[in-house]
Parts: sequence; structure tokens; C-alpha cells
Amino acid sequence: MPETLEARVKAETITAMKARDGERTTTLRLITTALKNKAIEKRIELTDAEAQQILATMIKQRRDSIEQFTKGGRPELAAKEATEIAIIEEFLPKALSADDLHALVASVVAEIAAGGAKPGPKEMGTVIKAVQAQLAAKSLRAEGRLVSEAVKSALA
Repeated sequence: MPETLEARVKAETITAMKARDGERTTTLRLITTALKNKAIEKRIELTDAEAQQILATMIKQRRDSIEQFTKGGRPELAAKEATEIAIIEEFLPKALSADDLHALVASVVAEIAAGGAKPGPKEMGTVIKAVQAQLAAKSLRAEGRLVSEAVKSALA
């Protein structure tokens, strides 16, 4: 059975502690806490997909923080958040590049068009759901905002 995401985080935390890497240890403990809190909230073990969703949310929060810190003139705090993002991303599937995302969106639009009329801006939700399903099936990830922008440009 493949190792769970939680087990990987736990093993990495121990490694970071032994290496006396304080920043990495702190970030890994944040991940562990977020996963435990969600498991307690749901009252069942998390699946890897649910755990990945939590990590994606953590990354989004840190990106928002970077934006706020940059606006507030606090580059050292923005750099700390960027480091945390890099550590969290180690536990997620590879992010899709913009070119690959546009190619995937184009293929999904072509698939939908083959079944009937070419989808327009009104069918944006349907296309986004199909793209997200393709990403999940291929164990890839892309930020929701980027998917939305790619679909919007493909349907325009």
C-alpha cells in the first residue's frame, strides 16, 4: 500500500528535526496540525485527495499573505511565506504549466464541441468541471483561478 500523505509529512518532520532545520520543522508541523484538525472535524481519517485539498488551501492562504506583505512593505515576511509554499508544494502533485493547462482546456473544449455545439461563455462552469475532472484523473493540479482564466480565454 502506498504511503499516505500524513505519513510522508510525519517522516519529513522527523528528518527536519534531526537536521535542526527550524523553519522546515515549523512548516511541517503547521501541515500536520491542519491535517489533524480537519480529521478531527470530520471525525474520520482523511483521504489523500482531502489532504491535498487542505494543502492547496494552505498554499492559497500563503499567496494571499505574500500579496499583503508585499503591499505593506514587509519583504522579509513575504519571503518566509514563499519558503513555506515551497515546502508545502513538495507534498502535492506537480503543478501544471500554463502551456499545458491551455492545451488541456483546448482538448476538453474540443471534446465538448464534438458532442454538440461549441461551448460558449454560458457553459464556462461545465467546462471548468470537466477540466478539474481531467486534472484529478491525471493526478495533476492547477490553481482554480488559473483554470478559470484559461477556460474564459478558450471560450471567448
